[in-house]
Amino acid sequence: MDSKATLNQLKTSSPEGKLPSSYRVYLKNTLVALCHALEDHILQVSSQHPDAKPLVLVTFQQGKWYLQEADRYQELAQYSRHIMIAAVPDSGLSKHPTSQLDNVSLINLETTDSIVNEWNLIILAPNYQAMVLCYELSQDEYLTDGKPTVDIERKFYGLWTFDETLVAKAAEILVERCRPYNPALADTLQKQHQEIVTTKEISPIDMTNVVSRIVSYLQTSQEQIIAMNKQTRELWELEGQALRVSRNINANKLQAFLRMAQNVDERDPTNSIASLQVAALCETLGQMLDLATLNLRRLRLAGLLFRVGLTSAPKEIFTKTPDELDDATLSFWQERSVLGGQLLAAMPELEYVTKIIFHHLECWDGTGKPDGLREEKIPIESRILGLASYFQELTQSRSKRAALSLGEALEKCRDRSGTSFDPTLVETLSNVIRLTEMGLMELPQKPSQLPKVWLEEALSTKTPVC
Repeated sequence: MDSKATLNQLKTSSPEGKLPSSYRVYLKNTLVALCHALEDHILQVSSQHPDAKPLVLVTFQQGKWYLQEADRYQELAQYSRHIMIAAVPDSGLSKHPTSQLDNVSLINLETTDSIVNEWNLIILAPNYQAMVLCYELSQDEYLTDGKPTVDIERKFYGLWTFDETLVAKAAEILVERCRPYNPALADTLQKQHQEIVTTKEISPIDMTNVVSRIVSYLQTSQEQIIAMNKQTRELWELEGQALRVSRNINANKLQAFLRMAQNVDERDPTNSIASLQVAALCETLGQMLDLATLNLRRLRLAGLLFRVGLTSAPKEIFTKTPDELDDATLSFWQERSVLGGQLLAAMPELEYVTKIIFHHLECWDGTGKPDGLREEKIPIESRILGLASYFQELTQSRSKRAALSLGEALEKCRDRSGTSFDPTLVETLSNVIRLTEMGLMELPQKPSQLPKVWLEEALSTKTPVC
C-alpha cells in the first residue's frame, strides 16, 4: 500500500500504529454494501435532524462513476452540509447535474495520484460519525491468481468504523490530500470540519439502525454475488466460490456485531473487558457442566455479544448503579436483553446465540424478562450467561459501589439462588471460585477461541454458524 494512502496515514497517526478490528481484506461487493448502508443512514437521519447535516467526503476507486451513484448523491446532497467527490476527469460526473449543486464540489484527480486506487466514504456529522476506507490490492498482491477479471471479486484493504476520533482524523487527512487540487475548497472543508467536531449541544443518535442496515445489506450483497456467478460459471466452480464469498460476508456481518459489543465495553469506564471476562467464565462453567462442543461455541459467542443491546445506551448506564437510574434509563437497562436479541435477529446464522442472549435475564422462579420462563424452560446457556454476567459485574466498581471480591460476589449470587439463578449453576460457580481462591486454578480473563475461528470452522463443514 502506498505510504500516502489515507488508510496508511491513519494507521501511522493512530496510537501504537493500530487500526480498528474491522481492518481486513474485503471483496468489492461487500464494500458496496457497506457504503450503501451508510449512505442510506444519511437519508434517514438527516431528514430527522436537519440541524445536524453531515460533511461527506468521497473518493471513487479508479474514478469510476456510475450514473445510479450520481443520482444517489444528488439525493444525498439535499440532506448534507457539503459533499466533496474526488474522481478522475473522465468519470462522467462533471456532466451530471449532481456536480452542479451548490453544496457539491468535484475534484478532478490526476491519474498518477495514488489516491485513484482508493475508495473512501467519510461521514462527519455533529451527532454521529462513520466511514469506509479502502485501498485496492496491487497486481502483485493478488498473487498467483492475478487481478480478477470479474469486478465483484476485486479485493481491497479496508475498514469501517463509527469511532468519532478516527473518522475526524481520516477526514482531516483526506482534505489535506485534496488540498493541492483546490486550496480554497480545502480551507472551506477544514472550517466545516472544525465546526462539526467542536459542536457539543447536539446529543449522539442511536446507531443501532445503521448497523442493522449494514448487516441486511451484507446479506443482500451475498445473494447478489451468488446470483451473478450462477450466470457466468459452471456449477462446480460456483460451489467453491460461493463458499468463499459466504465465509467473507458472514465474517463481516459477525464482525459488525462484535465491534458493536467492543464499543459498548469501551464506553464503560470501570468495566471495559466485561464481554471477554463473561465469555471466559461462561466457557468455564459450560465445560464443568460438560456441555456439548457446539453448545460451548454458542455460549462463548453469546458471552462476547451479550452487551450488544447497550449500543445506544445513555452514559448513565455505565456510571450509575440500577437503583440510581431514572425511570427511562432504568427501563432501557431492564430491556437490554430484548434490544440485543432484536438487533442480532438481523443475522439468521446467529439464531441460537440470539436466543441465549434474549433469555439471559429470565429468572429461575419465573419473575424475569422477557417471557417469564422458569426453571428448566430457560435454556441452560441463558441461565449460565445470566449468572456469569451478574457475577462479573459485581467484581467491578460502579458509581459509589466498590468492586466486590470473588467471595463477596459469590455470596450475592448465593442470595439469589433459587430465585434469580439455577441452584445447580450457583453451586458450580461456587466450585470454580473455591478452586480459584485455593490457587488450584486461575479465573479465565478471555475465552479460549476467537469468533472468526468458530465461524470458519462452521462454514468449512457446511453447518450453521452457531
